[in-house]
Amino acid sequence: MHTVTPLLQLNEITLRFGGITALANISFDVREHEVRAIIGPNGAGKSSMLNVINGIYSPQGGEIIFRGEKRSQMSTRMAAASGIARTFQNIALFQGMTVLDNVITGRNLKCKSSLLSQALWFGGARREEIVQREKAEEIIELLELERFRKKLVSQLPYGLQKRVELARALAAEPRILLLDEPMAGMNAEEKRDMCRFVLSSNRRNGTTVILIEHDMGVVMDISDRIVVLDYGRKIGDGTPQDVRNSEEVIRAYLGRSERAE
Repeated sequence: MHTVTPLLQLNEITLRFGGITALANISFDVREHEVRAIIGPNGAGKSSMLNVINGIYSPQGGEIIFRGEKRSQMSTRMAAASGIARTFQNIALFQGMTVLDNVITGRNLKCKSSLLSQALWFGGARREEIVQREKAEEIIELLELERFRKKLVSQLPYGLQKRVELARALAAEPRILLLDEPMAGMNAEEKRDMCRFVLSSNRRNGTTVILIEHDMGVVMDISDRIVVLDYGRKIGDGTPQDVRNSEEVIRAYLGRSERAE
């Protein structure tokens, strides 16, 4: 039987803040090219887990295995250089810059020329900037942002700003894309568009996606596998069908959501 080696493996991750345990011995893996969702009620530890993966938080216990290399923790610089990109719950764009310029900032780690040559804009730096702009334009086209490329981000509605943030993350050509509630606050049409763009990047570019999302319709539609957290514990892990049929998940989360509706 052929065994698939995970792109990312999290083993017994434990994260504490003082006397509070945010994550308690959490283990799961992420396969290359899949869409892996993390769900759970507020306070379950979902964002904390993303923060461990991209180095914002350092866990007190456990190990991270990324592309076969074991680490007890991951620095943010190491994560970015290794090909892990991230969007956040709250929009973190440069509001006074255009859409194109925001997307180009996502190419920062792809730049090889020195700061001096970039400032003077000669030789290799000039050629490199042309390449970076071409790559940014490709992402803008993929996410259907051409009409807005010269607009200041501050002039765009919320849904489009979230799309620009996704574009900036994709501009880094990540191996793993971490999406923290990318559809929060969106209307139904905006959510459909965002789902389409996430799946397009996953299928066209082979980008592995780890997604936090509260809309269960979205999660069940686009995820290959789902891990379920509840107050820092893992209570479910499997396909959407596995999770939907899990009694513990229904009691702790899905049933709670249904009662809330």
